[in-house]
Amino acid sequence: MNDPMMPCDLAITLEADNGHVELAREYSALGKTVHQIKVGGRFDLRMILQLAKLIRSQQIDIIHTHGYKSDIIGLLAARLCGIKAISTPHGFVGLNDWKLKLYFTIGNKFLKWFDRVVPLSRQLCRDMQDLGVRQDKVDYIQNGVDIDEVDQLIVTAADESEKPMHKQRIGFIGQITQRKNLVDIIDIFNTLAAKHHNLELVLLGDGDQLEEMQAYAQASAAAEAITFLGFRENRLNWLKTFDLFVMTSKLEGIPRCLMEAMAMQIPVAAYDIPGIDQLVTHNTTGLLATYGDQAALADCWEQLLLDKALSEQLAKSGRQFIVEHFSAQRMAHEYSELYQDLLT
Repeated sequence: MNDPMMPCDLAITLEADNGHVELAREYSALGKTVHQIKVGGRFDLRMILQLAKLIRSQQIDIIHTHGYKSDIIGLLAARLCGIKAISTPHGFVGLNDWKLKLYFTIGNKFLKWFDRVVPLSRQLCRDMQDLGVRQDKVDYIQNGVDIDEVDQLIVTAADESEKPMHKQRIGFIGQITQRKNLVDIIDIFNTLAAKHHNLELVLLGDGDQLEEMQAYAQASAAAEAITFLGFRENRLNWLKTFDLFVMTSKLEGIPRCLMEAMAMQIPVAAYDIPGIDQLVTHNTTGLLATYGDQAALADCWEQLLLDKALSEQLAKSGRQFIVEHFSAQRMAHEYSELYQDLLT
């Protein structure tokens, strides 16, 4: 989506526990423009006017929102400015805070008023009908990963991420949030670390559960073998040192981090949920376990760590699948076509 004929700016809100800061850093590193909207609190509706002002000043033609709060703010600002609006739902998950539940419910109601809705998975596309979104407004564009970037890093020299000799590194990259369900990763690691003393767990990413998960890991039996690294610009350098990439999410679209791991030819294991099942086929491109079955997923981890032939076979198949079906170039081309269609 870096088509020079269609420049794209990123706008994020600056608030406590902002999960979008990592994305802003990466986008800025590409030399792209990031706009920061300051807000007084989580529900500061002045954001609508601030965003509308930004749209007018930058002569924005289309706004593309991600997330239930962004959907509300973005659609209202778009309508104030008379521009087109696209939403990409990432998934639906239960929330404990009643205010967040209200925002989430309103955000879902807003989806039917968008010009286009582009969910991250086929299951989410089917869910749109239940939310009253007309099917002619729904488009499915598969997520993608930059294969060239991955290939360049595969051959680069080692850096600070190089792992100690005789260690096997289990890793996770992504947001440290409730829907990623990192408690299960830590629990499963503790189970295996008690049996295999050459294991270490490395987790990269920021999020509103970072401190909570650090405390949970610190209280566990394998605390000394667990490292939280926070946000790292060189995440792919770390990724290539993983002997196993793991996920225990309760909700996903089609996770970029998992695609990158498979493209890097790292063996993967995860819970079998919608979104992940579009990337990982059990015993073909990785290993899957029923959601919440820690014992079964622990067995998957152990198989991939101990059976080198199986691990290499699945990793090779996973890489081939991503190259054939999930390239970023294809994704960018399809989004560019969608934007052009909305502007004509």
